[in-house]
Amino acid sequence: MLDWSDLSSVPTPRRASADDAAPADATGLGEIERGGARVSVDDKRMINARADVNQLLPLKYRWAWEKYLSGCNNHWMPTEVSMQADIALWKSRDGLTDDERRMLKRNLGFFAASESLVANNIVLAIYRHLTNPECRQYLLRQAFEEAIHTHTFQYIVESLALDEGELFNMYREVPSITDKAAWALKHTQNLDDPEFRTGTPEADQAFLRDLVAFYVIFEGMWFYTGFAQILSLGRRNKMVGIAEQYQYILRDESIHLNFGIDVINQIKLENPHLWSAAFQEEVRGMIAEAAELEAAYGRDTIPRGFLGLNAALCEQYMHVIANRRCAQLGLQPVYAETENPFPWMSEAMDLKKEKNFFETRVIEYQNGGALSWD
Repeated sequence: MLDWSDLSSVPTPRRASADDAAPADATGLGEIERGGARVSVDDKRMINARADVNQLLPLKYRWAWEKYLSGCNNHWMPTEVSMQADIALWKSRDGLTDDERRMLKRNLGFFAASESLVANNIVLAIYRHLTNPECRQYLLRQAFEEAIHTHTFQYIVESLALDEGELFNMYREVPSITDKAAWALKHTQNLDDPEFRTGTPEADQAFLRDLVAFYVIFEGMWFYTGFAQILSLGRRNKMVGIAEQYQYILRDESIHLNFGIDVINQIKLENPHLWSAAFQEEVRGMIAEAAELEAAYGRDTIPRGFLGLNAALCEQYMHVIANRRCAQLGLQPVYAETENPFPWMSEAMDLKKEKNFFETRVIEYQNGGALSWD
């Protein structure tokens, strides 16, 4: 079992020496090179780039720019969603069962701090070491979306008059939530060191490990159990305002995940020596360990289960998701093939237009443009 003491025992990758320095300044805050050559596309790279990170054009990774545009087109605010029906149901003595209330509060408790943890990782770790300007442009958009998601949980907690201290401190007080937060934070600890920088195989792998931990596991696995739990209530016409907001968040997180997978795979392509057989097995081990932590979280949030949802189904779903993430990274699965117990989750994230199952209208999820799932 993980606890906060685990964070002090994380091995520190070797810090790069001055001799290992990348040709270009990774921060973009160094002295201006007067008369320097114009940026060549060939010099642009995900990490350790030779090109000036302040020069966006010419684009090399157009998929990153397209995801930035999709994020802008998908803008939303939680306060646009009415919470009146949810408030009435929450206040009703018979509106929700005790098990449903427990699940909802634990779910909100996990997400309330998780979005901040992800945002901190983006701003304090990933942005510093990802040396591509179009990817950084998307990261700025993602960081804003994480703020919107945190705003969402504040809005829900305030609307339902929940105990703010209880909800926003669950990541410290509920062991299954603490274990997940501690697991994720240990992969950021070294990258947050102001003296850490990429440029050596050890450091570059540490950065890749961080990307896997936060994009593939934190956002790409652990959030999905929470989405399934809340959307299952919505499918039964319960807590419809919260379910609608989670649909918006799911749409955002699906693009976050796809962006992270693309970044990881591009780094692998540009630095094949990092994706060694040993490192691949390490990543598979991370995914398997994360799935076990999520199974414990499922047992904690819905120990008895309710209509259409229980801890065993959540664990089965996590095995499906774990294998899917392995496939996206070009890895062998970590679990035997199993049936997806929540096929309706694919519908919730894949449709370009979602029929609002609480009303008879169709929600346009974008302010403009067309959303495609890459």
